[in-house]
Amino acid sequence: MQLRRALGLGDVVLFFVVAGSNLQWVATAAAAGASSIPIWAIGALAMFAPLSIAVVFLASHHPDEGGLYVWSKRAFGPFAGFITGWTYWASNLPYFPALLYFAAGNALFIGGSNGGALSATPAYFIAVALAGLTLATVVNVYGLQVGKWLNNAGAISRWTVTLLLLALGGLAWLRFGPATPINAASMRPSLHIKDIIFWSVIAFAWTGPESMPFMGGEIKNPRRTIPLGLAIAAPAIAVIYIGGTIAVLATLLPHDVNPSSGVMQSIGHVATRLGWTALTPLAAVLVALSCVGSAGAWLGAVARIPFVAGIDRYLPSAFGRMHPKWGSPVAALVTQSAIAAVFIFLGQGGTSVRGAYDVLVSSTVVITMVPFLFLFAAALKLRGERQTREMVPIPGGKFTVSLAAVVGLATTVSAIIFAGFPADDDPNKVLAVVKVIGLTALMLLSGIAVYLLGRRKALRTPMEYLQ
Repeated sequence: MQLRRALGLGDVVLFFVVAGSNLQWVATAAAAGASSIPIWAIGALAMFAPLSIAVVFLASHHPDEGGLYVWSKRAFGPFAGFITGWTYWASNLPYFPALLYFAAGNALFIGGSNGGALSATPAYFIAVALAGLTLATVVNVYGLQVGKWLNNAGAISRWTVTLLLLALGGLAWLRFGPATPINAASMRPSLHIKDIIFWSVIAFAWTGPESMPFMGGEIKNPRRTIPLGLAIAAPAIAVIYIGGTIAVLATLLPHDVNPSSGVMQSIGHVATRLGWTALTPLAAVLVALSCVGSAGAWLGAVARIPFVAGIDRYLPSAFGRMHPKWGSPVAALVTQSAIAAVFIFLGQGGTSVRGAYDVLVSSTVVITMVPFLFLFAAALKLRGERQTREMVPIPGGKFTVSLAAVVGLATTVSAIIFAGFPADDDPNKVLAVVKVIGLTALMLLSGIAVYLLGRRKALRTPMEYLQ
């Protein structure tokens, strides 16, 4: 069965917006203070720009279903391709419950406040997260021709609530003055350990351009649509992150910003002061919907990794089959949703379980960066491939691609090192580092074991029919 090219330029632009941004990082950055503003700009130059160049180059040359899995495989062989896909897929699994917890926390403002007792009720967060995960899974099972509407609704909601945040932040600045001083002194980045760790979070936040090529076989004219869609979405993503952070700081002091609900805090605070309280529940609906849209986008994109691995027979062949009517990788979608549901329960478990979950989530910041090492290295190795007429030319050619790959590799390595730093208040810093390294090694070793088992029966199935 041929893949259905269900995504046009508008769908791709909205996908990049909803997958390449996250209001959670806006709140996290605002809680870090005005110094996060230049860090956003540095992150854009050091991660987003190099990653975008590498993705545009690789997607233009190899617009196959599977994205970085295929690129790494082509550059370094099947083992590198599988480990790249495995680490990217595994690191995203805890991301779904974290994103849906954020949605649940912000949805509490629909009632006009922070939810009172519900804010401390695990059952509420579990129920909302499971409902969001179920919705995101079901629409993706029906195929991208249906699933894309949840992604699009999420992107439109995120952009709308960002415009509302910017308007309220600007109005508060003019009417009451900025709550947080924003000047050269306050924006000066610090070399304190907690700020250095924050740099790795910013690098992680600027990822996302690599997401769309996972579905290269389901995009209309992917060689042209992916670069153009990314170019259109990039300014919107920058406004969400940088403009959103400034707007929150204009209304709240950094120590008053809750990293899990800072955007809604800011909107609710200004709306109350101006007597426009009806805006708070509306904004809460938009934030929650944008998070569910992000979950749907990432769920669909990441499912293409086990799908392609199933075609290559490194995973059971069921993963490589599409639904005969809807054209979706059902086995991959359902499997990863089931695993994500387990993380949802772990995230609201007892103290010891919650502690283990927190360490696992911290480890995913490190493991998430591993695939980008392969991605940038693949761009560096394949930079000399012949350019044909249908491919999008990169200004500066091989030099630009090489520079982007080197800068991206340096940023990725730095982010991995910074993410491994223990927090200042950690009672056992050595143990914290050992846990992060140990869990990262466990993810890598488990991927190696799966690859070796699958290799015994792997068939070298050509990928051309997916193009």
